[in-house]
Amino acid sequence: MNFIQQLTDWSGQLSGLLWGNPLTLIILLGTGLYLTIRLGLVQVRGFTHAAALITGKYDHREDSGEVSHFQALATALSATIGTGNIAGVATAITLGGPGALFWMWVTAFFGMATKFTECTLALKFREISPDGKIAGGPMYTLLNGLNMKRTAALFAIFTLVASFGIGNMVQANSVVDGLAYVYPVVDEYNWLIGCILALLVGLVILGGIKRIAHVASTIVPFMAVTYVIAALIVLFIHASDIPAAFLTIIDMALNPWSVGGAAVGEAIRWGVARGLFSNEAGLGSAPMAHAAARTNEPVREGLVAMLGPFIDTIVICTMTGLVIVVTGAWQESSESLTGAALTAHAFKGALGTAGEFIVGVGLALFAYSTIIAWSYYGDRSAHYLFGERAVLPYRIVYTLLVIAGAAVPLQLVWNIADITNILMALPNLIGLILLAGLVNRLKNEYMSRPHVASNRPD
Repeated sequence: MNFIQQLTDWSGQLSGLLWGNPLTLIILLGTGLYLTIRLGLVQVRGFTHAAALITGKYDHREDSGEVSHFQALATALSATIGTGNIAGVATAITLGGPGALFWMWVTAFFGMATKFTECTLALKFREISPDGKIAGGPMYTLLNGLNMKRTAALFAIFTLVASFGIGNMVQANSVVDGLAYVYPVVDEYNWLIGCILALLVGLVILGGIKRIAHVASTIVPFMAVTYVIAALIVLFIHASDIPAAFLTIIDMALNPWSVGGAAVGEAIRWGVARGLFSNEAGLGSAPMAHAAARTNEPVREGLVAMLGPFIDTIVICTMTGLVIVVTGAWQESSESLTGAALTAHAFKGALGTAGEFIVGVGLALFAYSTIIAWSYYGDRSAHYLFGERAVLPYRIVYTLLVIAGAAVPLQLVWNIADITNILMALPNLIGLILLAGLVNRLKNEYMSRPHVASNRPD
């Protein structure tokens, strides 16, 4: 057995231990449920105002920050709308059945409250340098809000490591996976694909958050709308199968008498795991992007951030999942037809070559935007741990690892992503629970203002 295979087996066992443990799922879903109750269903009551915020009518040019509400959301979404929406959903359905999609919805709904909380705190406790540069995120929340220096450092370390997995190698690997399904010859040139991708990443991330936000706010709306339109066309073709698809999803998610207790357990495990991977609620990644928003109102940015899990999981992941179920592709999955390739196969069945082309190109754009956004999360962590001198070396190493990620076996990369996900989440969730009361007070004060209730600019 070679070293890579041994590493894949070992990381798979550790990932299984972490994600197969009921305690992990209880902590993740439980925190979201607690915050949903503690904040009075903020994801429902604040949804309309949150949508109004991204139009720009509440923006104030004189406020502190580097990017607009919309650019901050686009940057955070560019990190989350990626392989989780194409390969992650397919993987969850392959391993946990269609019922996994239901648990992705549950994770996203509670995740909206979690995302609101962590991003509100990121604005509250961010640091602004004399030249206007922003440093924010869970490490600063833990440090400035709770004086938990060691826990803050642990989060930064885990994020630094996670950026190389979830934000980098997973994305590069899945680009090759998706393109290879469309053009099989790509498999023979994965290093070349990696080099081209690395060059395109380096050109953007060396410019910092402003260039990343500019690119993200251009790519994200275009790629998301294109992908959703293609999915809607497939669903229109299979419109008569949609009711049965929903029944299958719910039955396999909740009915142990129909599919067996073990099957429901796997649906929960993979739905929650891939749901968290997709929208990153609770991981603490998005707060670093939202902390750079141009606003002096922490709650305002928390509401904008709350839209992330809705757009990412409840809209886009649902599109992917329904396409896989209504076309019957989930019953055809095999060792060679998994991840992004399974999604491409489902689209091809309904739209022909155009379907697999949309998935392949869409995956490349999704993954590219995710890579550039996650570079910012990693360099903020490097900055926190080692100072500004560490940022440029980090960006160089990050760019080079894109090449390696394009050639590493898919399962190993997913295992690393799952492990680093949970290691990031735990320190962050501690801060969210301990500071939930503060967030609730900030929310109540902001939501009580007349202009908020009427959705008129202040």
